[in-house]
Amino acid sequence: MEAPEIRRAVAAAKSIAAGLELPVDDAIVLNNSNKLALRLLPCDAMARVAPDGSAGATFEIDIARQLAEAGSPVAALEPRVEPRAYEEDGFAVTLWTYYPPIRPDAVAPHDYADALERLHAGLRTVEIAAPHFTDRVADAQRLVASRDRTPSLGDDDRVLLDGALRDLTDAIRGRGADEQLLHGEPHPGNVLSTDAGPLFIDLETCCRGPLEFDLAHVPEAVSERYPDLESALLRDCRILVLAMIATWRWDREDQFPNGRQLGIDWTNQLRAALEDR
Repeated sequence: MEAPEIRRAVAAAKSIAAGLELPVDDAIVLNNSNKLALRLLPCDAMARVAPDGSAGATFEIDIARQLAEAGSPVAALEPRVEPRAYEEDGFAVTLWTYYPPIRPDAVAPHDYADALERLHAGLRTVEIAAPHFTDRVADAQRLVASRDRTPSLGDDDRVLLDGALRDLTDAIRGRGADEQLLHGEPHPGNVLSTDAGPLFIDLETCCRGPLEFDLAHVPEAVSERYPDLESALLRDCRILVLAMIATWRWDREDQFPNGRQLGIDWTNQLRAALEDR
């Protein structure tokens, strides 16, 4: 979010928290991309603020509640308020438990893999209408097809991304692998290291697909602990994920830090990966 929108988002989160009798004198920005993550003080709750309404926020809340009931390793909702999406000034605000970081280093691969395995087990118990991973690919394809949304994307790179998204999706679906509800983006940025162990956040990306699609987001040291994965399928899923995240960085509305340079770098990595496939 840009500075004016950040100010409005912070004001909306503080107003909602105050209305719920959570004392708020300050809000510290923890993360700023397409959504804003805030630590509210002195109540010490975390607020996630989305500018695009409550549909995605409600979806995430529903999944978080079911996973918590299943004992899955996910960040907890704020227990002092009703678990739902609150709306103000065009923003959807959800409130969560704040977890102070306990160490600066990354989660160990065996802990990461164990937590992800338990998360997948919990996701198999969740009953909710969720998109398919191909729906997310289709969103990327629409960006590539729209010169208005991706004006800086060169013709050669546009052809490359379009073909990669289409061909890899066809190849993955053609393998006929078993599918289930997935996290959608269980990369290290969506894993918190806490006193309770690794906890997953950002459940709004949940979708249905093969386990390899989720494992394509994690470090190889983690996916290697899944001995039953189909290696060729995992390879194609990793390349597909690379094509997707590269596409999103070319969106003129993308607010990912250093996004344009990442778009260039990841598109070049995609070209090399396809040549080696």
